[in-house]
Amino acid sequence: MISDTIAAISTAVGEAGIAIIRVSGTDAVKETERIFKSKTPLTEVPTHTVTYGHIFNPKDGIKVEEVLAIVMRAPRSFTMEDVVEIHCHGGVVSVKRVLDLLLQQDVRLAEPGEFTKRAFINGRLDLSQAEAVIDLIRSKSDRAFNIALKQVDGALSKKIKQIRHELIELMAHIEVNIDYPEHDVQEMTSSLIVNKSTAAIEEIDRLLKTASEGKILREGIVTAIVGRPNVGKSSLLNALAQENKAIVTDIPGTTRDVIEEFVTINGIPLKLLDTAGIRETTDLVEQIGVEKSRNALEQADLILFVVNYNEPLHEDELAMMQQLQGKQTIVIANKTDLPQQVDLKVLYSHFPAQQVVTLSILEQEGLDQLEKAISGLFFSGTLESNDLTYVSNVRHIALLKQARQSLEEGKEAAEVYVPIDMIQIDIRLAWERLGEIIGDAVSESLIDQIFSQFCLGK
Repeated sequence: MISDTIAAISTAVGEAGIAIIRVSGTDAVKETERIFKSKTPLTEVPTHTVTYGHIFNPKDGIKVEEVLAIVMRAPRSFTMEDVVEIHCHGGVVSVKRVLDLLLQQDVRLAEPGEFTKRAFINGRLDLSQAEAVIDLIRSKSDRAFNIALKQVDGALSKKIKQIRHELIELMAHIEVNIDYPEHDVQEMTSSLIVNKSTAAIEEIDRLLKTASEGKILREGIVTAIVGRPNVGKSSLLNALAQENKAIVTDIPGTTRDVIEEFVTINGIPLKLLDTAGIRETTDLVEQIGVEKSRNALEQADLILFVVNYNEPLHEDELAMMQQLQGKQTIVIANKTDLPQQVDLKVLYSHFPAQQVVTLSILEQEGLDQLEKAISGLFFSGTLESNDLTYVSNVRHIALLKQARQSLEEGKEAAEVYVPIDMIQIDIRLAWERLGEIIGDAVSESLIDQIFSQFCLGK
């Protein structure tokens, strides 16, 4: 049990309409009451009610702030402890003064993610649900948010628990067979192990099938916009971002550094990198920009290779197309508002037709085709239905793969009638790996590492 009381600012620090300070712990109501005055003492108000009052300095009685206090008594709170939320005026000075007064009582400053950690320790959330909370906060698209929300609600946890339930029943059957071999035969138990392991592997495969898409939705696609100078790379970034983020001129080599911008296309988050035009140059600054462009090419998950519809392909572009073979690439022939000079057949000879898009950024034509091409490259055109449970967390993916490997080894051993007490080791290992996903079997150091990634006050 955790007995100390913690407090932290739960809203972003800065000018705002209101700011919220969260207090949680056994003495949360009593400690807040020491600096709060209203017609009804906080210790007497019903749970889940809002009380108007003022914050006072208990040492000199000076009024500090006008606030609303919301009391949520255990276990009906996020942490399953007594919780008080103090709603004060937004602003750095206001919220700091209130928090400082709390910390002068028997209250300590919460560590990053400690409120969610307490929700996990007290049994309100399992570990996969707790990790999904940070995904909610960091979501970069509606679809990523919806996936994280399903995880918080326990969509993944339920599937993991179902698989573990089947495996624990299998282990119980094996135990009975080991202890009372006269009531069963090796062949029957081995057959059961094969069938149950196969069913569990199929369930894990269904989850892993969504892993690459889930990871993309969680983290976004690093997308480098590359091409020769003055083909419209910065204009493309501005068009996708729907904002003038990059300088656009008729002068080649305007972009000297890598410009980053997050955008969402068809529910898919993209981290766009607008790079300097790749060409041979004697300009020292531009040379540095070109080198950064080449580095961005290596790091990118997706490359948008822009060429000029109004010009024949340059030898630099032909060389670039060779470099891009084997990479996830969409070729964009920009400036279709001008007469065609580029030989599209050459582009089609290097890239599939669905990965070559013609458009005019100036006239805003063809951008929808680009969006469809990006979706098609990563998600076969459309994402799965909202009913599907996406696995997006790298830790979860690794543990699912380890569990699957153990089940495969157990299944193969059962097929050649390896003694069942030895096979049980593989089954139990798979069961434990799945347990690490939801936090049933996990080290304290890993828990600390996971929650340290949270922001303060969450």
